[in-house]
Amino acid sequence: MTGSLDERERGYEAKWAHDQELHFRVLSRRDYLVGVWAAGVLGLTGPAVEEYARRVVQAGMASAGKDPVYEMIRKDFGVQAEADNKIHDKMLELFHRASDEITGQPS
Repeated sequence: MTGSLDERERGYEAKWAHDQELHFRVLSRRDYLVGVWAAGVLGLTGPAVEEYARRVVQAGMASAGKDPVYEMIRKDFGVQAEADNKIHDKMLELFHRASDEITGQPS
């Protein structure tokens, strides 16, 4: 009896670890895509786009603040409140795209 409970517990732990890794990969991909989009809005071209996108990913990994990626882009855009929704909408759109790309399934 305890053997099956132990197996079930290990199964749940493995699923949790897998889900956490998947979530991390999706967020990292989303952050990269948001970085590429934001670089375009900022008028960056060539290697500067890749560099900016990587900085956005690093900001997301730093987890300094409530939503460090949003805060970085908002600051870089120098936007007013009416543009906040545009940033949030784009981040949500690219989250779904990243999820589709990572999982291979439409979200």
